[in-house]
Amino acid sequence: FLVRRAGKPFHKAILRRLLLSKVHRPPMSISRISRLQKGKLDKTIVIVATITDDERLLEVPKMNICALRFTAAAKQRIIKAGGSVMTLDQLIVKNPLGTNTVLLRGPLTREALSHFGKPAGLPGSHTRPYAPTKGRNSEA
Repeated sequence: FLVRRAGKPFHKAILRRLLLSKVHRPPMSISRISRLQKGKLDKTIVIVATITDDERLLEVPKMNICALRFTAAAKQRIIKAGGSVMTLDQLIVKNPLGTNTVLLRGPLTREALSHFGKPAGLPGSHTRPYAPTKGRNSEA
């Protein structure tokens, strides 16, 4: 709706990311967000994906995050640290033009992609086989 009315690049980017399939909306952990947040403490971080918890992060910094969904543990830890969580529709009501926000995206590379493509073993194929070994005596 806001893309038609306001036509801001922020709204177009949000709409484009909302229309992506789930494979192209990878989740993002709060540890990665806290690392990317350095120097942007006063801004709201907008992510069109799921926010997950990372138990390896011992101390969660205060952060304002807007996302499609949150895992229960991630939401609890962000609120406990004094931050705020909101969904995309709550952000649009609070800040229709998307000012003072940072749009982030999760990593698209993952291990499963190395198995896609030509069958493993064919000439010119760089596809990784699912079998652990290719040896003659392997019992896979």
